[in-house]
This record gives sequence, structure tokens and C-alpha cells, in this order.
Amino acid sequence: MNRLTAFRSALLGAAALAVSACGINSVPAAEENAKAKWANVEADFQRRANLIPNLEQVVLSSAEEERQTLNEVIEARASATRPEIQLEGDDLNNPEKMQQFQQAQQNLGGALSRLLVSVERYPELRSQENFGRFMTQLEGTENRIAVSVKDYNEAVRQYNTTIRTFPDTIGANIIHGAEPLVPYEAVTEGAEAAPQLDMRSSAD
Repeated sequence: MNRLTAFRSALLGAAALAVSACGINSVPAAEENAKAKWANVEADFQRRANLIPNLEQVVLSSAEEERQTLNEVIEARASATRPEIQLEGDDLNNPEKMQQFQQAQQNLGGALSRLLVSVERYPELRSQENFGRFMTQLEGTENRIAVSVKDYNEAVRQYNTTIRTFPDTIGANIIHGAEPLVPYEAVTEGAEAAPQLDMRSSAD
């Protein structure tokens, strides 16, 4: 009887240890994966911001009438790249900061789209080699942003599921004090889709 009691105690102890270990590694691994995906999102938004000075030079040289629209892009770019709205990995569970970042990026995307639509009226601009090269780079960047956001949101979904489901939720709450991460969502409906910026066909 003593052996049976000892065996049961050992079994219960092992089971308790196994349960308590759940989430110790899986939760931080899922969180780090989400942070890595967010870094890709930031890099792609920064890539878009870095392209805008090139657009500025091309448009100013051929479409002076669009200076006001161009200024809106420049101002939106400055707002979207402000240090105070950038998100660090530890900010990804802050809905307010995520909303600020999303709004700034959407404003920049909207201003950029309006400028590109307006310069469609200038055949000489569309025919420029520099403008065509810029459009190719921008189209690729917008697509990369869309993919990066999708990958980040999937990583967030996996992390949030991990911290809410047994047995990982034990380690998530007791050991890590984990909080749900905030997905990147469009501020307005349809804004998460990469804009159609290919105007090369209109130059024909």
C-alpha cells in the first residue's frame, strides 16, 4: 500500500510539474515571433517613407501645379515617421498606440494615392524613366506591406490563442503575466488592401 501511495504521489507530482511547465517556453516563443513579424511591418513602412523624397524630386520637376498635393504627402510622411508614434515590441499590447500608428500610416497612404492619381494628368511625367522606376518600387513596397501586415496578424492570432488555451494559459498568466497583442487593422474599411498604383497602362 505504501508503494502504491508513493507511486501515486510521484505521478501526481510529475503531472503537476508538467502542467506548470506548459507555456514557459511556448508563450515567449510566440511573443518573439510576433515581435519579429512587427519588425518587418515597420521596415516596409519605412521603405515606403524612404521612397517619397525621390517622388518629390520627380514631381516637382514636371508637375509644379501639384505642389499642394505633394506638400500633403510630405506632411503626412513627417507625421507617420515621428518617433513618438513608433511601436516597440513592448507596445504591441497597447491598442491606443497601435491606433495612432495605423492612423498615421493610413493618412500617408491616402495622401500618396491622391498625388499619384493627380499626376496621371501629365503624360510627360508618366513617360519619365525615373517615374516609372519609382512606381515599380512603390508598387512592390505596397505589396510587401500587405504581406507583412498579414504575417504579423497571423503571428498575433497564434500568440493570443496560445495565452488563452490550456495548458499554455497556466504559464502565460502565472509566470509571464501575458497580455493579448493588438493586430494591425485598417482604420477605415478596405484600407488594409494595397492600393492600385500602376499607372503605366494609362501612358499608352
